Amino acid sequence: MTSELIINAENAVVGRLASVVAKEALLGKKIFIINSEKAVISGNMQNIVNDYKTLRKKGGSSQKGPLLPATVEGLLKRAIRGMLSHKQGRGKTAFQNIKCYAGIPKEFEGKESIGMGKKMSELKTKHGSKLGDIVKLLK
Repeated sequence: MTSELIINAENAVVGRLASVVAKEALLGKKIFIINSEKAVISGNMQNIVNDYKTLRKKGGSSQKGPLLPATVEGLLKRAIRGMLSHKQGRGKTAFQNIKCYAGIPKEFEGKESIGMGKKMSELKTKHGSKLGDIVKLLK
């Protein structure tokens, strides 16, 4: 049993990926997610972008929040955080053991990774958008 997991997020549905990663992190494993920009969010792209933009506008003039990420890695990590009790001890340490990367860093190029995704044609959703495409529309 290894204490480190390298997960390839290519064509993986974000919610399913987040739940698996959260469970493994709670078991004490260090998790590295590569190719975050190739993860898929199911649903209509325009609805997703509009909902996210309205959430970002809710911050108002206050500096308190909501503080929403603007990067691919940040969005994926935020989805994983929603699956953890990140304010309490066990969930906090589990969340600190998760690292997300856009693309494949040099340190993970030759190593074996677990693929979580299916081909886009095999997904049972009618609408699916890559996380990287959504982040480009948010800017």
